[in-house]
This record gives sequence, structure tokens and C-alpha cells, in this order.
Amino acid sequence: MAVISTNLAANSAVRYLNANSADQTASLSKLASGSRIVSAADDASGLAISTRISSDVTALTQAATNASHGTSILQTADGGASNISDMLQRMKALASQSASGTVTDSERTYIQAEFAQLVEEIDGIAQSTRYNGESLLDGTSDFSTGMVVVVGSDATSDTITVTIDALTSTELGVDASDISTQAGATTAIAAIDAAIDSVSSARANIGALESRFEFRSNTIATSIENLEAANSAIKDVDVAAESANLASIKVKTQAAVAAAAQANSMPQELLKLLQ
Repeated sequence: MAVISTNLAANSAVRYLNANSADQTASLSKLASGSRIVSAADDASGLAISTRISSDVTALTQAATNASHGTSILQTADGGASNISDMLQRMKALASQSASGTVTDSERTYIQAEFAQLVEEIDGIAQSTRYNGESLLDGTSDFSTGMVVVVGSDATSDTITVTIDALTSTELGVDASDISTQAGATTAIAAIDAAIDSVSSARANIGALESRFEFRSNTIATSIENLEAANSAIKDVDVAAESANLASIKVKTQAAVAAAAQANSMPQELLKLLQ
């Protein structure tokens, strides 16, 4: 039915024009942002999953840093323990020298002077081997009882407990050793051997923890890579497909504009019937 009071054709054309224009805007937003999910309405469940994955990736990235810090702590502790082990070797040599009947008591006094300095230096190294202001080898930090390092997205279960044995002269049992006499030197040798074993055990524990952190770091890196790939599949826009979609929408928008123009001219054409 031909009417001039209500332009039904124009209304229909404008409705399609608005819809196509909205689709074009949405497509441009996706291409500009690089994301398939610009708003929750685009994919509500996908957005929820993507947000959770992004959260896990963020936590794992920090966990990788935590693992790196844990490795650095252990390397610092091992460096100090290595120096203590070297000093114990020297102390054993001095004790063996003093225990020999080839030296006199006056010479043993000189040997004892060096020995005593090395005992003090063991404590000095134990106290000065620090990380972030905390002494690692004197038993005063939390590392002596067990420091928990978070190495995953779950702070409860994804942890590694770092425990570092105290390596002071008292803990090693050499603080009371005196090699100024032949008998004292003989006794000191046994104490030093036990101390060397204790340091070796502590270093073995440190090395085992370092190895664990290394493997966990590799696992974290793999997890981050896989999660980011999964998140990309959910959230990232397919540029080729969206570009093709945008081209199609542009044609529809242009057609709607042309149709609206034609619809607006229809009443003028109907007026010719009155002439």
C-alpha cells in the first residue's frame, strides 16, 4: 500500500542500518583491541575462563621469580658453606701437624693461634653469609627452621620448604677444640672430621634443593607457555576471519545507507500522483 504519512520503507532501512553499524563498530573494536571478547556479552563463559587463566599466568610468573630467588639464596648459602669447608680442611691439617711428635709445645702454641682464628672465622662467615639482610648459616633466620617458598598458582600446595643447617663453630662441635697439646690435637682431628661431614651433608641438602628449584622453574615455564596458548585460543581475535567479516558488514552498511536514501525519496515520488 502506497502511503505518505508513514515511511515504512525508511523505518526498515534505518533499522537495518543501525544493526549493521553496530556490527561494524563491534568488528572494528575486536580488530583494534586484538581480542575476540571485547565485552562480557561477546562470550560470557569464555571471558570467565580467560580471566581465570590470566590469573594463573600472573601467579605463575611471580612463582618463577620466587623460584629464582630461592635458587639465589641456596647459591649464597653454598658459597659460605664452601668457605667453611675449606677452613675445616686447613684446621685438620693444623691439628694433624700439632698431633705429630715432630713439633714442640712452643710450636704448637703458634699453630693453636692460627687454629683459634679459623674457629672464629667460621662464625664470622656463618653470620656474614646473608641474603636480603638475613644470615643464612648461623641459625638465626627462618631458613634454619624451614622457609616456605611459593612456586605455583596455589599458595597452599605449590610450595618448596627451604631448610639450611646452621654451620657455626658451636653447631659443628669445634668451638672448644684446642690443639696446643698433642692430646688435644688428636681429639680435635676427630671433631673436625665430624664437622666436615656435617658441612658436606648441609651442602648436599643445599644442592638437592637447588636441583629441585631448577626443575620446578622449567615446569613453571612450560605451564605458562601452555596456559598462554590456551588463553590465546579463547580470547584472541582471528584477524583474517574478522577482517573478512568486517568487509561483509561494510557492504551491508553501504547497502542500508543506499536503501534509506531510496526510501526517503519514495514520498516525493508518490506526490507526483497528485499532479
